[in-house]
Amino acid sequence: MQDRYRPLKTSYSETPVLVIDTEADPHDILDAARQRIRAASDLLETLYCLCFKQANADDIPNIINGLYLLTQDGNELLDIARQRLPKTTTD
Repeated sequence: MQDRYRPLKTSYSETPVLVIDTEADPHDILDAARQRIRAASDLLETLYCLCFKQANADDIPNIINGLYLLTQDGNELLDIARQRLPKTTTD
């Protein structure tokens, strides 16, 4: 059972609360990864377009934390999906 549910690396506690079901449909795992990576990309695009004259330096750690969580979780989901997809060979 431990192999089925892989805890996310972004968990801050000793007992994992958020896990990836490694036996879920790979397409569902890919959709979850895409959702997180797209959200991080959209946030970066928004930040790129903003005028930082009104920005508060206290917001930077919050932004970085959000981007870290989204991209780290997305990458972990991609790794699981890649392992679950059928292997293709080129002869």
